[in-house]
Amino acid sequence: MDEFLARLRNFDIRIRKAVNSQMRGSFRSIFKGTGLEFSDLRTYQYGDDVRAIDWNVSSKGHGTFVKVFREEKDQTVFFVVDVSASQQVGPHYRDKLEATKEVCGVLALSAIREANHVGMYCFSDQKEKYIKPADGLKTGYQLIMSLYKLQPESGRTNIADALLFTLNVLKRRSVVILLSDFIDQSYEHNLRALARKHDLVVLHLYDQREIKLPKLGIIPVHDTETGRTVWVNTSSASFRSRLHDTFRQNQSRLERLCKQFNANYLAIDSQEDFVPKLVELFRVRKYQ
Repeated sequence: MDEFLARLRNFDIRIRKAVNSQMRGSFRSIFKGTGLEFSDLRTYQYGDDVRAIDWNVSSKGHGTFVKVFREEKDQTVFFVVDVSASQQVGPHYRDKLEATKEVCGVLALSAIREANHVGMYCFSDQKEKYIKPADGLKTGYQLIMSLYKLQPESGRTNIADALLFTLNVLKRRSVVILLSDFIDQSYEHNLRALARKHDLVVLHLYDQREIKLPKLGIIPVHDTETGRTVWVNTSSASFRSRLHDTFRQNQSRLERLCKQFNANYLAIDSQEDFVPKLVELFRVRKYQ
């Protein structure tokens, strides 16, 4: 646990240094999403965002006015984390699930400091762990500790049910960070509903073995979710092409859905240094 926390703090320091050097303004804006409420009107000043102009009031001919917003005091960042067996693909020292825990953990560390409430829902095809959104460092470190120690009871996946659970428990608009490999079907409707109601960030974890297997000839491949073993010819050109095309099609489809639903999308290779990608995501979110 100490080693895990040390890695998270190292990632957190790197992210904050990069964000502070590349961006102006508060780091808090990365997590506030659209958790803002209208407060007042004031006269337009040079440099104001034109998107904040209240055209209805300005059209009355008394000047140009912009809307002033204030941040909601109880902004929530909620993590929805896929811990199903398909997340255990990858080398023994760092599979997708380990990478998922690290990414979620470092984002939780940042969110603890910047948001009033932080919560988490870990899922397979059932509820594996739920931490109700609450404020304070105690809740944040409880979240990280629970994530580190979690041993899923089921290996299967049901993303649609996890999204429905999230829709039911979050009553006010929140920043929802969904981490999964998205090896599942029939979740699009609930993804759309979640994106409409909340500020959704989709983090797509994958492993290179899902795209390109080594040429090892005919080998047994074990499906960790169904428990079945099938024999495949990893040297076959048609098999390798199907493997690659299936992954890219699914990825493109998910990315297209996120764009359509106005959700942030980021694909992360479980073996890569994810810090630069998270920094770029923060940059994009800050100026949306």
